[in-house]
Amino acid sequence: MTTPRFLQIHSLHSYPAALLNRDDSGLAKRMTFGGATRTRISSQCLKRHWRTAEDEFAIHGIAGSTAAVRSRNIVERKVIAPLKGADGITDEVLTAVEAAFNIGVYGSSGNTERGRQPLLLGEPEVEHLRQRAAAVCAEHPADAKAAGDAATALFNARRGEGNNFRAMLDGCRLPAGLEGALFGRMVTSDPGANIEAAIHVAHAFTVHREESESDYFSVVDDLQRDDEDAGAAHIGDTELTAGLFYGYVVVDVPGLVSNLEGCNSADWLDADRELAAKVVEHLAHLIATVSPGAKLGSTAPYGRARFMLIEAGSSQPYSLADAFRRPSAAQVDAALKALTDEMEGQDACYGVKGIRRFMSMNGGGIPGAERLDLDGLALWASDAIRNGTV
Repeated sequence: MTTPRFLQIHSLHSYPAALLNRDDSGLAKRMTFGGATRTRISSQCLKRHWRTAEDEFAIHGIAGSTAAVRSRNIVERKVIAPLKGADGITDEVLTAVEAAFNIGVYGSSGNTERGRQPLLLGEPEVEHLRQRAAAVCAEHPADAKAAGDAATALFNARRGEGNNFRAMLDGCRLPAGLEGALFGRMVTSDPGANIEAAIHVAHAFTVHREESESDYFSVVDDLQRDDEDAGAAHIGDTELTAGLFYGYVVVDVPGLVSNLEGCNSADWLDADRELAAKVVEHLAHLIATVSPGAKLGSTAPYGRARFMLIEAGSSQPYSLADAFRRPSAAQVDAALKALTDEMEGQDACYGVKGIRRFMSMNGGGIPGAERLDLDGLALWASDAIRNGTV
């Protein structure tokens, strides 16, 4: 028996002819590892697709979850917009309150959209701001200067509430929404509102050298007549890549329970862990089945994990990325052999510290691990948190 302080999730996904994650030049993201260039998928890309997925395992389908929104325009569109048209409140008052709230929420550069950080706020925080703005407007419905001064005073750290969203909503469950509890939040204007991520996501990369090509394409004009130029209406090119990607995710279980329930992480075993258990069950399904990808219409980059391993234990997590420091053959069997060799080497040096379960479409075995299907694997991981032991 062991206490599941960490859950480590390793996976292999295969994608042909896709452009999963682009850089600023429109090309596939890359990295060099072991002296070889690999195709890469950023952790930000992976997390966004998991948190916005709309299927039976969507994280917002979990009972007790709270939504959040990430934007530079939360004040304008979520706080001020609902107040427009209210009896007696002038446009000048709304403009003054909006300006004060933008600076209070986004910091000193918040008076311009370009200067604002795309900030993640939970619905409880948005509602709190909306109520405060409504109160200021109701108190000064026709005096823009007084409304602006009152809104500015609201964010005064010494005389008002300040801009610490945690302090604003002391005791509120999931103030930053489920996304904030899972993936963390950084607020440059207010470090006290920062939230440590409980789910740590590595950049996925191909286990082999990059495989890419430039795809030349043309567009035909459907209304072109026979007596007109027979050339294409448009020609262009784009990069396409193919690859078998290694992914790695760590769930800090005490941190997850702490973020979800508002308890100290040291007290996670004494807290209600049901929501954390459901989150992990959904997360396992999302990692296995939700594909990142640009150019969905022209490449249909939908793929399921060929392999997934989950290890529960209390020791320091460790990535198996070094299994692919020497580029593997671009085949699942070869990648699984490299992973198995790496795990056996780790076990020989450090001992087996956790309990393992895995699923595989290619058969084979993992040292000391029982094979399950995805439903069974996800349920096993959630039960480890629910029971506090495995």
